Amino acid sequence: MSRIVAVAPALPEYAYTQAEIAAEIGSLITHDAGRLAVLSRFHAASGIGHRHTVLPLERYRDLHGFEEANDLWLSEGTALAARAVVAALDAAGLRPTDVDHLLFTSVTGIGVPSIDARLVSRIGLRPDVKRMPSFGLGCVAGAAGLARVHDYLLGHPDDIAVLLSVELCSLTLQRDDDSTANFVASGLFGDGAAAVVVAGTRRAEALGLPGPDIVDTRSALYPDSESVIGWDIGGTGFRIVLTAAVAQTIDANIAGDVERLLASNALTGRDIGAWIAHPGGPRVLEAFEKGLGLDRADLAPSWRSLDAVGNLSSSSVLHVLADVIRQPDGTNGLLFALGPGVTSEYVLLNWAA
Repeated sequence: MSRIVAVAPALPEYAYTQAEIAAEIGSLITHDAGRLAVLSRFHAASGIGHRHTVLPLERYRDLHGFEEANDLWLSEGTALAARAVVAALDAAGLRPTDVDHLLFTSVTGIGVPSIDARLVSRIGLRPDVKRMPSFGLGCVAGAAGLARVHDYLLGHPDDIAVLLSVELCSLTLQRDDDSTANFVASGLFGDGAAAVVVAGTRRAEALGLPGPDIVDTRSALYPDSESVIGWDIGGTGFRIVLTAAVAQTIDANIAGDVERLLASNALTGRDIGAWIAHPGGPRVLEAFEKGLGLDRADLAPSWRSLDAVGNLSSSSVLHVLADVIRQPDGTNGLLFALGPGVTSEYVLLNWAA
């Protein structure tokens, strides 16, 4: 097993209420009074109180074109990434030179060299650090990233790995698009980052740091679901693809996926003391609850995160993990998320005595 020894969320400095965001960006999306009223209703029903943005809210009026937005993703995203990784390493009592493997994920911008490469000299990572940038997993990448880091550490039990997620969703804002999908996305996604430090088995024992062990993982890709959620990428950048079938996909699959993972570890849902769900939105969380037979209290940390910062794509489930990282000895936990594909990822955790 590998062990999660530190989690560090990071947020941009600018924070606004949901009403402030709706009032400012509404006219960038539509000038039709009726559609503006619809947008306001979507924003109000999102379950979100506040969101953070990488730019001051009024700056989005002057943001033109994908090139400018992506340049900001690179510069501001790298700065936010540095904050998250340094904070996570400090919390674990480690230095940047201790990192052997760095997995970076984002789905809100692109860069070659990628943000992880730009971090090496900026924060003092070793030049021989093994990097793996990832694009395309979307909201599921926080869970999937933990699973892939765990896979690496099974073969490198003396190593330290870092999972880094950076999502600047506000920079993907689509102007003059009054589609329902864009209304929902404009009211749901926020900006943020997170870094997770994970130690291989022998390194975790040597460090003696507390934290949950990664016991097992499971991946699932559902057939005929490519058009359910994702991006259409074109001249205006990232245009959201988002359909009502997300909840239906959860309903049809999550119970069986979770049951099989738990059964293979001689567990049932009654043995899980910490449910760490990606806060994708009210309908997503309600679908998780329905599919797993849970009530709202079971997913309270995810609901809190949704209210406080919105959906941060791949960073969201890691923010929830940071909120629940201290648990009583012997607690079993399940971290999970859903994303484009449609794909889901499950990470079984245990807080060992």
